[in-house]
Amino acid sequence: MNYLLIFVGGGLGSLLRYGVTEISRTLMPSFPIGTLLANGLSCVLLGFVTVLFARGTLSDQQRLLLITGICGGFSTYSTFTNDTYLIYSAGYWMLALGNIVLNFVCCISCLMLGHKIATFM
Repeated sequence: MNYLLIFVGGGLGSLLRYGVTEISRTLMPSFPIGTLLANGLSCVLLGFVTVLFARGTLSDQQRLLLITGICGGFSTYSTFTNDTYLIYSAGYWMLALGNIVLNFVCCISCLMLGHKIATFM
């Protein structure tokens, strides 16, 4: 059953990532904003769910579905790495560095936001 929960959650997370990426392409076609948004939103969810799990509000199965499945499928570290490499190899090393810093700061901030939201519930 655990494998099925992770499989379903991973599929849902991947669909979310695809949707966010497709929608964001119209906003900033020259910068991978979709990857940043997917990583940030996944971190908000991760922060929120980890607090609920620590409180005992969520079961192990719900944790597997939400954290391992959805967050695992939704977050995009490999895509982020590839985007950064493509920007760098195109000669835009400052933009590549900016992508790294922005993703890191955004994701840490979003994780903290998820914790805060769950704390107030």
